[in-house]
Amino acid sequence: MTDDVILKISNLSKSFGPVRALKGVDFELRQGEIHALAGENGAGKSTLMNVIDGILQPDSGEILFDGVPVRIASPAMAQKLGVGFVHQETALCPDVSVAENIFMATTNASRSLLMNYRTLEQKAAEVLGELVDINPATLVRDLSISHQQLVEIAKALTLDCRVLILDEPTAALTEKEAQILFRIMRRLADKGISIIYISHRMVEIFDNCDRVSVFRDGQYITTRNVSEITPDDVVNAMVGRVIDELYPRKQTEAERSDEIILNVRNLNERSRFRDVSFQLRKGEILGLAGLIGAGRSEIVKGICQLEGEVSGEVALNGKTLSLSSYQDSIAEGIVYLSEDRKGDGIFLDMPIAGNVSALKPEQVANGFGLILRQKEESQAEALGARLNLKYGSLTDPVSSLSGGNQQKVAIAKMLSVNPKLIFLDEPTRGVDVGAKAEIHRILRNLAASGVGILVISSELPELIGVCDRVLVVREGRISGEVTGDRMTEENIMHLASVGGAQAAIQ
Repeated sequence: MTDDVILKISNLSKSFGPVRALKGVDFELRQGEIHALAGENGAGKSTLMNVIDGILQPDSGEILFDGVPVRIASPAMAQKLGVGFVHQETALCPDVSVAENIFMATTNASRSLLMNYRTLEQKAAEVLGELVDINPATLVRDLSISHQQLVEIAKALTLDCRVLILDEPTAALTEKEAQILFRIMRRLADKGISIIYISHRMVEIFDNCDRVSVFRDGQYITTRNVSEITPDDVVNAMVGRVIDELYPRKQTEAERSDEIILNVRNLNERSRFRDVSFQLRKGEILGLAGLIGAGRSEIVKGICQLEGEVSGEVALNGKTLSLSSYQDSIAEGIVYLSEDRKGDGIFLDMPIAGNVSALKPEQVANGFGLILRQKEESQAEALGARLNLKYGSLTDPVSSLSGGNQQKVAIAKMLSVNPKLIFLDEPTRGVDVGAKAEIHRILRNLAASGVGILVISSELPELIGVCDRVLVVREGRISGEVTGDRMTEENIMHLASVGGAQAAIQ
């Protein structure tokens, strides 16, 4: 990192109607530094990055590139200035190949009438070689979320970037993939490329970044060297208050129940998972850990009949179920919150109220199947208050909300059917620390009220902090269970990567 300033933003403001997203913001990026941007969802981070990338135009303020005032009128102009942006939500074209996605900008600029697919795929393989083993000819729609994110990163690396913006780039990555990304980031910084790194994960900021700037409520708060500040200092600056408990109190020994909500026996689905058996007890939060691709999501999707041809026995509150579709699952009180919030969790362009009622719209309809808007909004208002949802109007599209509030809408949709059991897949992905604490509290309250809660998460501290027990999945089988003092990252990773003797580590 040098003292040379490549990007300087002064007194920048941006409003959306009556909402002031940025209020006289200042920001400075030096050449060759990895600069973290921290703040709760809705703090203004993404708005500022969209201004830098030319997606949005500021209402006022000044942007200097190499000391020269610029007006970044479009993403194309930002790219000419050397700005590359990897968004938190992937924006790839699903129906074309990985190679075509990676070199889309180059292809669009080309005057050639024909495309040489072989050359394109060879170039893509060279770029991907640093990140992951993916066939460049594969259609993007056939990739996992984590591999789609890596394609987004590879796409940015092909641009001649001077400033690279990474918005929650590890949210969908495995630990191994994340470490590869961090090494590439440092290598790019050593070459003089400046990186703006947005993350809610303090360990990533403090392990990999040079400086951190904190935003709160659309305002710039502070910039500090990471060597001169603690994670608690950053969190407190983000929220404007001290967060004492990220995770609520777990069950005590006296509170534990022998009553079984969910009993799964000998669950199988061809090559995805086999011989899966476990129980979920009343009042507990059960965690499901494992490396990406181990079969965690596939198991719960199989139980819900969302995908695959599943055999085995599933009993809910002592009743053996015969499910043939997800609608059957909902009717029995079992719901699934997808890890892909944008793709499967919510309808971004629909109103908040319409999203909340989407699982079972007949609840807010008249006898002729017509939605009663007042009843729909009353349902959304009640569930929104229960989850501390922050919004302008229930008729606003969900896309107008912060990531944390979008996730609360997805949870409200699950609660709208009065579920007996909720599977939550990566429930706090891309959510800030304040919203995480709220969601953890919501899950604990639901468990205490008698709703069965099973959480899948790639964040081991979250599983350890919020769950009473954690089952570990490896290669489609449950390789072990951890509880109590033995619920450590080391034990979970051992069972996830090496396996165990199908016995609990207690």
